[in-house]
Amino acid sequence: MGKPKHGRCKRGIRPVVGSIGRPGVGLGNVRRIFWKAIADGLPSEDAAIVAGVSSAVGARWFRQNGGMPNLNFAPPSGRFLSFAEREDIALLRAQQFGIREIARRIGRSPSTISRELIRNAATRSGYVEYRATTAQWHAERRAKRPKSAKLASNEALRKYVQDRLGGKITNAAGKHIGPQLSWSRRRHGRRQDRSWATSWSPQQIANRLRIDFPEDESMRISHEAVYQALYIEGRGALKREYSAFLRSGRPLRVPRARVKARGKHFVTPDVLIDQRPKEVEARSTPGHWEGDLIIGLESSAIGTLVERCTRFTMLLHLPRMAEHGTVREKNGPALAGHGAEAVKKAITDTMLALPPMMRKSLTWDQGAEMAQHVQVKDATGMHVYFCEPRSPWQRGTNENTNGLLRQYFPKGTDLARYSAPDLAAVTTALNNRPRKALGWRTPAEAFANHLSCVNVSVATTG
Repeated sequence: MGKPKHGRCKRGIRPVVGSIGRPGVGLGNVRRIFWKAIADGLPSEDAAIVAGVSSAVGARWFRQNGGMPNLNFAPPSGRFLSFAEREDIALLRAQQFGIREIARRIGRSPSTISRELIRNAATRSGYVEYRATTAQWHAERRAKRPKSAKLASNEALRKYVQDRLGGKITNAAGKHIGPQLSWSRRRHGRRQDRSWATSWSPQQIANRLRIDFPEDESMRISHEAVYQALYIEGRGALKREYSAFLRSGRPLRVPRARVKARGKHFVTPDVLIDQRPKEVEARSTPGHWEGDLIIGLESSAIGTLVERCTRFTMLLHLPRMAEHGTVREKNGPALAGHGAEAVKKAITDTMLALPPMMRKSLTWDQGAEMAQHVQVKDATGMHVYFCEPRSPWQRGTNENTNGLLRQYFPKGTDLARYSAPDLAAVTTALNNRPRKALGWRTPAEAFANHLSCVNVSVATTG
């Protein structure tokens, strides 16, 4: 089937407006409807249908704004003070109320009120008076767009950002080394090299500026400004190809809100993450783990288990079955080696080597490899909880560890070639790195300390 024609309904999605030329429907309102649909989780093609424009137009709007809504067309968020709130501030200020009392009455932060009175007051003959109309005029004047991007007007700052984002990596002789690929306007593939560069993150760049230029206030920029300079066309600062040097390598940003897929049939409300004890979130006691799979070439996989309190990591060896490469039996085991049965056995064998006090709970995503979570609980005594779909930040410790492991097991490589001793060697290396979150102790030291406390407690009780 070809692409749907302009205005044709798709998957039950109906436009709420007609064409742009319809009376009372301006281009600005159409764009607002489009970005509201994006914020609700619709793909750009479906959001275009809702707004009453063609899918090509919707895709172009989405691409030109780097995947994020233009602030001029984003729906009001309540983040900024409204004219009605400014009228209330002016009235309460005239009645001699203090900043904290004004903030309490209109439901804003005292710092917000203080900044408002300083920035947007009307200055007359040596004294300051606050008027709502004047304050609104000041706020609207500052919010006018487009403004000249700081990176576009400050050449020294732009060069600093470019050198640390996409600077060349050289050897001792000063020769440029590593792969150098042309920018294809698409995210890097799974099985190809990426260009080598210094690749500082925008957050690292923004914070390092304060150290390198402590006295120069002109050398300041937020990490969000760097992202916008990369992703939004027409900013006139950084070329779009510099986005290839970001950790994600994405040429477009991805809105967080997307339509969530239906959960797996084996995930019931009583095992969702919101049922997990509060002590797990607080990291107050050891024995709570997060797990996941890292996937490689031809569906090879390695299981990862990370203890939340100590960041201690254990890897699960998941070799392919001998029949891999042949036709799989219907409803038979996963020949790639990371099916539910294989993962259950690997977790059980690994966890039973630990004392019961160190295996209290396990948090996983809603992958089919954990379909036998009830059997895992029965065998190990660990309560198993599942994150919400597409919510990797709910297993942040494990996700961070998986990122560290990609240094040893890059994406797009065959992970089945590594033996159990190989995984043990990588685990030892990772667990003996000092960690800032542990006061520069290593995960191995922190985990051993908890184990000794458990042994002393058991001996005392006995």
